[in-house]
Amino acid sequence: MTANAQRKATRRRRFLIIAAVLLAASPFVAWYAARFLIVKADVQSPDAIVVLSGSSTYVERAAWAAQLYREGRAPLIVLTNDGLISGWDHLEERNPYYYELSTRRLEQQGVPADRIQVAPGQALGTYEESLLVRDYATAHNLKRLLIVTSGYHSRRALWSMRRACEGSGIEVGIYSAPPGWQTPSPWAWWRKRWGWKIVGGEYVKMIYYWVKY
Repeated sequence: MTANAQRKATRRRRFLIIAAVLLAASPFVAWYAARFLIVKADVQSPDAIVVLSGSSTYVERAAWAAQLYREGRAPLIVLTNDGLISGWDHLEERNPYYYELSTRRLEQQGVPADRIQVAPGQALGTYEESLLVRDYATAHNLKRLLIVTSGYHSRRALWSMRRACEGSGIEVGIYSAPPGWQTPSPWAWWRKRWGWKIVGGEYVKMIYYWVKY
């Protein structure tokens, strides 16, 4: 074998080794990318659990909020309204809003109707939603809020809420619904197209929020 052929063979082996290492490491990199988005911040004796809007994940958010309520974490649940409507309901003969579906789910899972409130106004995005929640909390003298959202949304949601509440005296914590209900697990998100939309898209949104707000 000539020296040139040996060099080519060595480069080929190095390339194959590097490719194999990257391929083996990719699931762990993907897991870390997903886990980085999930944050938890506790708040002592919250005055209310705030469930952020999310039409594609309202089931897991409502179920998680109901569980926290049953555990006695807070005496009140506050919903927001993003203005989105669901499919046709044959019983009501109309298209209910998703916040109405969340309300229904909460009541089915043991939350009394008088313990569920809806913050006025329409949430057009997470930061605008945070402003609505801040204004509602200020008007009702709620000083400690526990935010419920989907796991991959939690880092941006916590940032937005704390940003919106700066100087208001409102303390914000977050306890998101674990992935795997209506969102993919951290180990498997990258295998599906919608996983890239949920996890990959969240990084794009975070950068946009940091620049804009």
